[in-house]
Amino acid sequence: MIMFRGINAVNLDVKGRMAMPMRYRVQLENEVQGRLVVTIDTEEKCLLLYPLPVWEEIEKKIEALPSFNRLTRRIQRLLIGHATEVEFDGNGRILLPPLLREYACLDKKVILVGQGKKFEIWSEKLWGSGRDDWLATGLNEKTELPTELQSISL
Repeated sequence: MIMFRGINAVNLDVKGRMAMPMRYRVQLENEVQGRLVVTIDTEEKCLLLYPLPVWEEIEKKIEALPSFNRLTRRIQRLLIGHATEVEFDGNGRILLPPLLREYACLDKKVILVGQGKKFEIWSEKLWGSGRDDWLATGLNEKTELPTELQSISL
């Protein structure tokens, strides 16, 4: 399975196309024939980009949630409702839909962040301010790490 890590500054062209960095493009073309799904992040103003098979697993789990629960219905509407299949063009670019670009405040300069099985796509400005906030927030005495993180040594 493909694992994505690292951060890349990428430009969008005037049509909203993003060139996938070569180090990811080859893997994605070989393993999923360049077929991806882009959707919104429900907690941050960024986009999530998944290889199609990874997205399909997530989508099945989201669809199986009870639609009468207000919070799960919110997730279903936002994640599945915004999910859009995209493919590489002949130059290894993907077209990010206008409504999704608008949601994430994407303009010419974007940041592509590897997150294991997916990517996050951020506007350069929002990524910079978010990163600064996350670093400044840090942990205080009242904040406890989740048990799962306490056993990890970095």
